[in-house]
Amino acid sequence: MSKEVAATVPDRADEFTVDELASRAQMTVRNVRAYASRGLIDAPRLEGRTGYYSIKHLQRLQLIRQLLDRGYTLAAVEKAVQRAPGTAAGHALDLIELLDLPADDGIDEIMSRDDLAALAGVPREDGLIEAMEKYGLVAWIEGDHDHVHLLQPTVVRTGAAAVAMGLSPQTVISLFPLLQARLKDVADAFVHAVAEEIIDPFMTDGMPEDRWPSILASVESLIPIASQVTLGMFRGSLQESIDRELETKIATLAGGGKKR
Repeated sequence: MSKEVAATVPDRADEFTVDELASRAQMTVRNVRAYASRGLIDAPRLEGRTGYYSIKHLQRLQLIRQLLDRGYTLAAVEKAVQRAPGTAAGHALDLIELLDLPADDGIDEIMSRDDLAALAGVPREDGLIEAMEKYGLVAWIEGDHDHVHLLQPTVVRTGAAAVAMGLSPQTVISLFPLLQARLKDVADAFVHAVAEEIIDPFMTDGMPEDRWPSILASVESLIPIASQVTLGMFRGSLQESIDRELETKIATLAGGGKKR
């Protein structure tokens, strides 16, 4: 084969047949063809009667699957994907992969219910497990009544320590929805600020590839920065609350002494 002919033969190292594409995207070939017919992925490169798909096709399908797994409807996914530029699927997958990384101590943990009860210094009780399950802290293990999944190990262990300190389990559990609601407001504010001042200008400029690493780094920094700011401010507020409570108790004691 001449050099001129060889130069026109495409490199298939990063190309896939429809069967290979479906396998890599963890979908059926039928689903791939269905998404193609809806315009969610571009047509393949044809060589004879065989279609070859690229990494961009794979990224688009992986994004579709990720969004569907997160509960978005196909109509919503279709609308978002069709409006996005060609590079958006890869960028979105980068963000999903980044945000899906567990915290250092956030990996699911299996613990015996006896150990969990001992950690809190309370008797083993189904009602407490059910209350924690309601807020997504733990999950029952099918067919195993003696162990539970700790979905948020740090929160569960810290709550158990608070109970062991003397607070009732019901009091500790009742604080969780309050914290959840307040922290959601804080998280929403941080995310909105990043979206408005970092992501939106990037999108307005056409999502230039050379700026994407710095955008990804900014989002990655959001989690530790927001966590440290929130923790620092909470510590300050906690100290103020402790001081006010101490003043109240001291005043009560002093008043009681005078009455005697």
